[in-house]
Amino acid sequence: MERVKGVVLCGGEGKRLRPITYYFQKTMIPIGKSQKPLLEYVVRLLKFYGIKDITLLVGYKAEQIVNYFEDGSRLNVNIKYVYDAQKMKGTAGCLLNAYKKKKIGVDDTLLIYYGDILTNMDLGNFIKYHREKKAKATVALAKGFTLRVGVADLNPDGRIIIFKEKPEFEKPVSIAIVALEGEALRDIEHLMGNRQELDLMGNVIPHLIEKEGKVYGYVTDAFWYDVGSTESYEKLDATAVEKALGFLYQ
Repeated sequence: MERVKGVVLCGGEGKRLRPITYYFQKTMIPIGKSQKPLLEYVVRLLKFYGIKDITLLVGYKAEQIVNYFEDGSRLNVNIKYVYDAQKMKGTAGCLLNAYKKKKIGVDDTLLIYYGDILTNMDLGNFIKYHREKKAKATVALAKGFTLRVGVADLNPDGRIIIFKEKPEFEKPVSIAIVALEGEALRDIEHLMGNRQELDLMGNVIPHLIEKEGKVYGYVTDAFWYDVGSTESYEKLDATAVEKALGFLYQ
């Protein structure tokens, strides 16, 4: 896909996935019936939609990723690696580090993908929507997210009036995929300043909304799953993975 670079965040320690991540990089945990690494599904999805220029932002247990994917030629993609920098932490800090090392630039459209998310979302339509809106950033969203806890409405004296176990959240939620115009890297550089840590979703997206308003939401009904905790990993149905993502291996 012209001028689109895939950027996958896969350097975190995966603390919510412990003890598994004492031994595995979180994006390398085996998924589905074929037990392929989670990150392979991500790379194959990017390639399927024509995004073959991919930068992996690595850190913790990076060797597992580098040794498996190498330069990407086995999967017919071009993979580059950027190792985390101690002075630029957080998801936006990792992006700034990649910018400083000239792996991504202000003329690129970046497809930023959090490495612990599994989805079959149509990335082609996502980028098309982003460009049609002439957005600086577009956040992928999904409806129908079910909260994992019960929710209560209370009256002033503390008596429960309404209680709902694991209700469906009313607003669309982020599925941790963002299209970002490279010019926003300058905003990230400015926001970072003397900080040592900066978050893409927590700091940069709100800043861009307030500054320009050119931030859009792309609502999808595609399959998606956050594999970022031990509980969610244990509940991931291998059959569901094959049904949703088997096309990547055909």
